[in-house]
Amino acid sequence: MSELTKLTLAEARDALKARDISAVELTDAHLGAIETANPKLNAYVAVTGDKARAMAEASDKRLAGGSAGRLEGVPLGVKDLFATEGVHTQACSRILEGFRPPYESTVTANLWADGAVMLGKLSMDEFAMGSSNETSCYGPVVNPWRAEGSDEALVPGGSSGGSAAAVAAFTCLGATATDTGGSIRQPAALTGTVGMKPTYGRCSRWGIVSYASSLDQAGPITRTVRDNAILLSSMASVDAKDTTSVDAPVPDYEAAVGRSVKGLRIGIPAQYRVEGLAPEVSALWEQGIAWLKEAGAEIVDIELPHTKYALPAYYIVAPAEASSNLARYDGVRYGLRVPGDDIVDMYENTRAAGFGAEVKRRILIGTYVLSAGYYDAYYLKAQKVRSLIKRDFDLAFEAGVDAILAPATPDAAFAPGAVTDPVQMYLLDIFTVTVNMAGLPGLAVPAGLNGKGLPLGLQLIGRPFGEETLYSLGQVIEEAAGRFEPAKWW
Repeated sequence: MSELTKLTLAEARDALKARDISAVELTDAHLGAIETANPKLNAYVAVTGDKARAMAEASDKRLAGGSAGRLEGVPLGVKDLFATEGVHTQACSRILEGFRPPYESTVTANLWADGAVMLGKLSMDEFAMGSSNETSCYGPVVNPWRAEGSDEALVPGGSSGGSAAAVAAFTCLGATATDTGGSIRQPAALTGTVGMKPTYGRCSRWGIVSYASSLDQAGPITRTVRDNAILLSSMASVDAKDTTSVDAPVPDYEAAVGRSVKGLRIGIPAQYRVEGLAPEVSALWEQGIAWLKEAGAEIVDIELPHTKYALPAYYIVAPAEASSNLARYDGVRYGLRVPGDDIVDMYENTRAAGFGAEVKRRILIGTYVLSAGYYDAYYLKAQKVRSLIKRDFDLAFEAGVDAILAPATPDAAFAPGAVTDPVQMYLLDIFTVTVNMAGLPGLAVPAGLNGKGLPLGLQLIGRPFGEETLYSLGQVIEEAAGRFEPAKWW
């Protein structure tokens, strides 16, 4: 039974359609795997066993009746940022204690409409603010990977660390995640999984707890490139409830997997060769270039001159939007309420107790840069820099580049507590934030192991709505590198 959890999403989908396995069997196998793994990994913050079995039973009936959806019976995990009707949705923050929304996010509604089964809610950095999944009010998530010969725990990356860890540990076939500055691609790279941050507007943001509204985007984390393409096809849609969602047909992303990449022009940005890049990551990048060249792609050097300003500009724009979005959490209508002498006292007590240190830090930064005396000096300037960053990419694509290859992270996973300086933690997103600032798609693919046996990923950056090209290129890297899984210790 436990071997069912080793199936890829595509294999499980096909086995379910062929009636070789039942949705109930597959769901029970994953619930058993969660029961074994979660006490050690802490990836799930809520397991919805009864709901999962009921959904699986309904799937089996549809499979028997010939009315199966394209994800019928496939068990998935859901990041705690997505509203799930009547089910724990807390953004892993104390301030949303006890919140069970009376509505469903558009992305998860799309998945359930296609027949997917919900196993539970996955941990994350509080309000998606973090790069190591250490800021969750439920405590840190543990990476299923360990260095060879070591019992030391490692972080899974963030903010979607629970999603990445759950997928890597075979406790779900895929997971929803979100990416504001790298929160899908960075944890995917640190856990040996595949993570797609789609073009801004490709997936609806409705029903996803907001962090920075002009940067947030939902996407999938899976174990293979094909699985990722299958999941994104169901997650993506236009939505009248989200005016930033794009009214454009959703392609059959799976059809792009295995497509020839011959003749595609791949840009290599000079500005991504930064100080502090681990030699093994640099070597892997060169290996990735060689693999794409062997597959028939043309490699060209490109310039993205404003890259060095991306991280500081991001850490002005994102906290500013967070300061505005998080103002709604006041203890009045839902979530945590800490009494006070009057309403202002209650607001202050609730927010002081409800938000963690990193969230408070970003709210304070955001409030400061939006204040009357500093708005022009910081926020307005950061938005101008953002336009220049986007223009850099536009010029590269106008010059005929089809996609860009870069590292996903500066190094492999590290131990919890190893990075305590906030700025050092922010620097972990150095290769990912530019993609969000420009609204582009980015795909992280496992590409190798370092000297300690830990996974490293490469990142492919595409033209707006160029996800199909990224999946074609990602498949080339996956086939050349092979697939990796952690040695089971939990």
